[in-house]
Amino acid sequence: MNFRHIGTFALAALGGLSVAGCATGAAGPVEVTRFHQPETLARLGNSTIFIDSAPGLEMSSLELSPYKAAVAQELVRLGYREVPRAEAAQIAQVDLERFTRDAGPQRSPVSVGVGGSTGGYRSGVGLGIGINLGGNKSREETGTALAVSIRDSATGDALWEGRANFSVSAASPLAATAANASIIADALFREFPGNNGETIEITPKK
Repeated sequence: MNFRHIGTFALAALGGLSVAGCATGAAGPVEVTRFHQPETLARLGNSTIFIDSAPGLEMSSLELSPYKAAVAQELVRLGYREVPRAEAAQIAQVDLERFTRDAGPQRSPVSVGVGGSTGGYRSGVGLGIGINLGGNKSREETGTALAVSIRDSATGDALWEGRANFSVSAASPLAATAANASIIADALFREFPGNNGETIEITPKK
């Protein structure tokens, strides 16, 4: 397995990627989970927002910029107005992991934790994931895990959090950064804000 660590979030999100598309290396569905509280819903959309990198994210701005741009495009579609940080009522923090792995049939179970302040990502729930260590290059996959947290800029309180996981053959055009960013951001914000705590599978748009 060739594993390239880019961010801090997605190792906790690999549970979905171990299932989606692993049998054939073809594009699987995007697995999406969203978290929010009833009292925050009225504050989502129709506001000013700044798109930021998540704290501690070890990634160059060049690598992350297509995903931040895709997130910004979706938020503008939902009624937000992107502005400089000093003018923003809300901050969208973007966390990302991209990796490649062999998608062969033999797997080793690994348990990892996920946790969020809206009842999601900081819960410490363990997810069982399978990672093939066989190194079959002909069946290599590209996996992407994207997480976005929308927070009040003054207090830092989380208003909404979402994560999306997507796996595709490394040879597919959908593994390319621009297409990949568009697909996973579209799925994450489709039917926004989504049902609290519900995990769904979304078919990528053609």
